[in-house]
Amino acid sequence: METLHTLFYFSIAIAVLVAFHELGHFLVARKTGVKVIRFSIGFGKKLWAYQKSPDQTEFVLSAIPLGGYVKMVDEREGEVKPEDLPYAFNRQSVGVRTVIVAAGPLFNLILAVVLFWLVLVIGETGIKPILGPVAIGTLAADAGFQAGDQIVSVNQKPTPTWAMALDEVFSSAIDGQRDIVVDVKTNDEQQQFRVITLNDDDVKTPEVFNDRLGLKPWMPVIKPVIGKLLEDGPAKQAGLQTGDLILSADGQAITDWQHWVDYVQAKPDMRIDVAIERNDVRSELQLTPRAETQPDGKSIGKIGAGVDIPKELLDSLQVEYSLSPLEAVPAAFEKTRFYALSTLKMIGKMFIGSASVDNLSGPISIAQYAGQSAEMGLTAFLKFLGLVSVSLGVLNLLPVPVLDGGHLLFFAVEAIKGSPVSDRLQMYFQQIGMFLLISLMVLAMFLDLGRLFQ
Repeated sequence: METLHTLFYFSIAIAVLVAFHELGHFLVARKTGVKVIRFSIGFGKKLWAYQKSPDQTEFVLSAIPLGGYVKMVDEREGEVKPEDLPYAFNRQSVGVRTVIVAAGPLFNLILAVVLFWLVLVIGETGIKPILGPVAIGTLAADAGFQAGDQIVSVNQKPTPTWAMALDEVFSSAIDGQRDIVVDVKTNDEQQQFRVITLNDDDVKTPEVFNDRLGLKPWMPVIKPVIGKLLEDGPAKQAGLQTGDLILSADGQAITDWQHWVDYVQAKPDMRIDVAIERNDVRSELQLTPRAETQPDGKSIGKIGAGVDIPKELLDSLQVEYSLSPLEAVPAAFEKTRFYALSTLKMIGKMFIGSASVDNLSGPISIAQYAGQSAEMGLTAFLKFLGLVSVSLGVLNLLPVPVLDGGHLLFFAVEAIKGSPVSDRLQMYFQQIGMFLLISLMVLAMFLDLGRLFQ
């Protein structure tokens, strides 16, 4: 069931992002007088098609929703009727062809602005950015953070929620900042500044940075009552149910939820005898936490269970954040600009070897993120779509043959030398581009499978 949920939202995400990308090509092609033969979402067998007349564009939904395309009249792709020659793509000026090709990635960036604007206007419910215990030896401890500090801003940008605070810290690190200034309000209501100082080893991957950072949210003492359960998790398979109170593990009394988490994490692939209370009746069961390898190589136990937090306590920890429609406009553009530049910088760092290729995400990871964000709610899913739309727009603009950016590169050369790049040379570079693209996809899939099996 969880797999179907993930695939469903992954398909929706791909369909929306691809449709908007191809819509850019389609609308600009039509506007500039180029005849469009087909607008397809997906590949393979046609599931649905509509064509007003034989001389107009055919709109198609196909069986494999992992892409799409706009087919225009083009002499390089087949015979063209004499009456259609003036409307062929290849007969247009360099400027016209450039705007048609650039429209796809540009529409993805426009979509990202719209999605981020919606998220900001709808608003988010988040946890207050109050720090829990700070572990010795972490970057947070070196910067002087203490339990109870409430993060007010990061680099002078307000961060009313925990997610926004972490996002700003991570974004600053990816952006290359090595001194991140954090404004905090201490337990005694004093305003102080903490400076997180980084080196290149701290930011090789997001996982390494998170482990080194040491910023953890404050957690109140909560009863060890089971809340949400993953369908394929060891807890569900062992017979635990929502509402179960954990009494003891291997004969040791469990005092609170954090105690239970610590105990489980210390028992990867080891059986635990658990005593529970369900509907005022005590019973016992056995479960074996699944081993999960952390970025530092340490193996911890996971059972796929969350805590049941009392509503009153949850309300006291939460905060609402939103902007007016007008205020959200520049903020949405800024988010899109920042994520686009961050994507380019990360690609550059991976290319020169200063950032790990572990930062790559393939279709499996993206599908998992789609399902997880959808489960978290509308704003989380919209934010996920915005981030992927930015990535899709930026990646398509890279000067790699077979991508939109590769075509734009050929057009730039044509504009400079006054004649098109030969078909033979274009084919040669496209083969190289296809090889690079397939290699990158194989690497991303390999990394995805590694994460999946971990």
